[in-house]
Amino acid sequence: MPSSVHPQDQDQPMTDALPQEQEQEYEQEDVLELEEKRIVVLPGATETAASFQFEGEGHTLGNALRYAIMKNPQVEFCGYTIPHPSETKMNLRIQTYDTTNAVEALEKGLESLMDLCDVVTERFISARDAFNTSKADKMTS
Repeated sequence: MPSSVHPQDQDQPMTDALPQEQEQEYEQEDVLELEEKRIVVLPGATETAASFQFEGEGHTLGNALRYAIMKNPQVEFCGYTIPHPSETKMNLRIQTYDTTNAVEALEKGLESLMDLCDVVTERFISARDAFNTSKADKMTS
C-alpha cells in the first residue's frame, strides 16, 4: 500500500534494521498509542447535544465528518472548530432533534464517512487498473 494512504506510517521508524531491544520499545509505544482515547466527550453534554474532542485530527476529518453528519435529517446542527493551530485537536459539536442522540449521530456519521471512503478507494483502484491496462495495451501494440 502506498505511503500516501497511511501518512502516519511515514513517521514510524523502520524496525527491520533495529536491535531487538529497540524494536520491542517501538512495539510497546504502538500498544500504548492504541490505548489512548482519541475521542473525548467534552463537559456539558446532554443526550441531544454534545461536543466531542478528537485528538490528532484537523480540518480534513472535521469538514468531511461535519458534512456526513449534516446529511442525517435527525441532526439539527453540526459544526467543528480547531481550538488552536499549534494543537492537533478538533472539536465537533452535534445537536440533534429528540428522535436520536448525539452519540448515535456521531456513530452514523463515522460509518457513512467510512462507506464513502471505501467507494472512493474502489473507484480509484478500478480506474487506475483500467488506465494501467490501456497503457500496457498501447505499449504492446
